[in-house]
Amino acid sequence: MDCRVPVTDRVHWIGVNDRETTLFENFWPLDKGVAYNSYLINDEKIALIDTVKFNKTDQFLSKIREIIGDKKIDYLVVNHMEPDHSGSMHAVIAAYPDIKIVGNKKTFEFINNFYGITENWYEIKEGDELDLGYHKLTFFITPMIHWPETMMTYDKTDKMLFSMDAFGGFGSLDGGIFDDEVNIEVYEDEIRRYYSNIVSNYSVIVQKALKRLSDIEIKTILSTHGPIWRSNPQIIIDYYDRWSRYEAEEGVVIVYGTMYGNTAKMADYLARVISQNGIKNIRVYDASKTHLSYIISDIWRFKGVILGSCAYNTHLFPPMESVINKIEHSGLKNRFLSIFGCKSWSGGGVNNLNAFAERVKWEKIGPSVEATCSPKETEFSVLLKIGEEMARAVKNNPE
Repeated sequence: MDCRVPVTDRVHWIGVNDRETTLFENFWPLDKGVAYNSYLINDEKIALIDTVKFNKTDQFLSKIREIIGDKKIDYLVVNHMEPDHSGSMHAVIAAYPDIKIVGNKKTFEFINNFYGITENWYEIKEGDELDLGYHKLTFFITPMIHWPETMMTYDKTDKMLFSMDAFGGFGSLDGGIFDDEVNIEVYEDEIRRYYSNIVSNYSVIVQKALKRLSDIEIKTILSTHGPIWRSNPQIIIDYYDRWSRYEAEEGVVIVYGTMYGNTAKMADYLARVISQNGIKNIRVYDASKTHLSYIISDIWRFKGVILGSCAYNTHLFPPMESVINKIEHSGLKNRFLSIFGCKSWSGGGVNNLNAFAERVKWEKIGPSVEATCSPKETEFSVLLKIGEEMARAVKNNPE
């Protein structure tokens, strides 16, 4: 079976699809699977760019042999050390014992700690060049996108950027490998979900990296997840630029936690008011039912955020606590925020959401409203004003 997917005459995609794993990093749902991308440069010197997760090693090595036969691999370039990309390193070294492992100083600390490999290291620094013959590779050290050792490899000959996890996303590659072979709109949600949950905390560093990359010509972006961007790499660059500057679309995300449905009634009422005031993009999430990663992805997408919680033993309802913890950890800025909820014999839900509002420093829309046991006309009248004001706020900020 021919498994070769040429990117150019000398560069091949030798990635694999994983539709069996249910949780990425044992936490993020993989409803649409995930691809682990690796690349082989078959030049005078042969270079392998990253490997794949350990559960796909046999398939991965088979693809390599199909392209180069009995030839040896000269270099393994390690852009990122997370095990979904380095997990086949031991198998590669066993198959090609003379291979040189290319990385920066921090890379080798991880290699030793993960795998106990201490030989055949080939250390590079920012701007160093590796000559393969036709292809000339140079390196950008990009720490904290999103690990300390991360780097990108740039082929100066064909203007190709091997970008490790940057510019990647969830979703298996179902036949189409390149951006011009797939419906990018299908992948956009999964790319944003990946960014907002995995990379978002390092948005300031992403902006710095984008500025550095703006000085070079990039014709193709080859990430370790998601499609290869060969026809219009500016699309994925623009995604990362917009998200790392915290820009958002017109719309409102309502997230609530409820035990007996009273906070849910308030959420539904708010959604209806916002809709009646001209907002079409409205997402309503029960924090107990929808995985956190999807909620966070939409909060990164839309400008308005409304959070509601019942009181739970004098505290915030636990699923809502996870939501606000993740928001704070992600460092998201520039959103409009409203707060509501219910209490019975004690408070705790709204009080803790108010404390979150003070910490996150988003622009507050309307007063916080808390019903006792169940919402009544007094609370609904306040919710009406909040919904109207929120709709005006997100419409006045079209970015």
